[in-house]
Amino acid sequence: MRFARPLRRITAALRGVRQGTGPTTGPLTTGRSTTGPPAGPEFRADTGGTGGAGSTAIGRRRKPKDGRPAASRRRALITSAAVVCAVLVAVLALRNASETSGTDEECRPTELLEPPCGAWFGAFVPHERANLEEKVKAYEEKVGRKLDIVYTYHDMSLSEGTRREGRLLSPEEQRVGEDHMLLLSWESKWWGGTKGQQPRWAEIAAGDLDATVIDVQAQRIKDYGQRTGKKVFLSFDLEMDTRTPANGTPAQYVQAYRHIHDRFRELGVDNVVWTWIITGYLNHGDLFKGMYPGDEYVDWIGYNQYNYYRCHKTEWLTFEQTQTATHEWIRENISADKPLMLSEFGSAVDSTRPQRQAEWYAQVPPVLKGLEGVKAALQWNYRDPGPHCNLAVADEAAWESLREVAADPYLNQPTK
Repeated sequence: MRFARPLRRITAALRGVRQGTGPTTGPLTTGRSTTGPPAGPEFRADTGGTGGAGSTAIGRRRKPKDGRPAASRRRALITSAAVVCAVLVAVLALRNASETSGTDEECRPTELLEPPCGAWFGAFVPHERANLEEKVKAYEEKVGRKLDIVYTYHDMSLSEGTRREGRLLSPEEQRVGEDHMLLLSWESKWWGGTKGQQPRWAEIAAGDLDATVIDVQAQRIKDYGQRTGKKVFLSFDLEMDTRTPANGTPAQYVQAYRHIHDRFRELGVDNVVWTWIITGYLNHGDLFKGMYPGDEYVDWIGYNQYNYYRCHKTEWLTFEQTQTATHEWIRENISADKPLMLSEFGSAVDSTRPQRQAEWYAQVPPVLKGLEGVKAALQWNYRDPGPHCNLAVADEAAWESLREVAADPYLNQPTK
């Protein structure tokens, strides 16, 4: 769209040549010249029968004499053709430039990693800690492009011995981060731990985990930024609306979130893009309002909505049906201008209509472009617990559909 204005100017100039409304440098039109009427036997000033060379009246053709006007007309046609060709060449050059100039200054990501001219494409790729790079590469080969954002999950357990679930920016993540953006989901859990080991929001807010967890991971992120110059998306307790009251009250969540944010700032960590991620279930609307940390604590807002179908015993929902209502609610009730992220999206399969998942993904680009402010879409390529809950891409037809999504220019933005 940034080339629309020059294209309109060229089109207007071309229209002027064809219709005789543009400026002239010779006997091409009967329009007014910027330097007076054209000289020569073909024109006269329409001033009631008299007119001199300095008249500015509109010229009009006289009746041809002795064949010379025909030659003049031929010259005019040749000149017109040359102008048209030049204009067409210019139009094609601009069109080609618009298709390939993905590194223009205006489309480079902002300080908060927001792509001004489109949206990022990312994914959660199931993996073990040690094979993240291999799994990301395999997914990218399957989808036909490099991911912009790679999504990983961590708990708040202590990094002791071989346990690495609580270690943000593992060596594998750092290697993947060399040519990807990273979204780190940090959950107030100790996976596989005892009930007493599970962190609670009140403890986090009180600073009880600062020395053992918060400060340690803050320093890792800070070191990463100083060494690489890179920022990371960081989400604290995604889908927190499903974790109350077990982890604490909504007010305690806000206090815990703000404490982590402020602690990072005190420690000089300035390479975090703070990302607040909810489920998007609108019957949790009051919880969302009560658990929003505030605009000054949040850079991006994400939500996770799927076509669960038989997994949640619902009707089949189109991509638009899964996304639009939550998008509108967030804009009306939480933030009118924060960049938004479809932090997890995907679809179950319909065993009675196998092509349905492919058709579902085919709807993504046109709908996504109409979701104002949505600047990232991350496909969930895994299963949820329970029967009929495999949300991974199911077959080659669905992969082909997702490849077309991933190839859309809107989802291919310059990352630098």
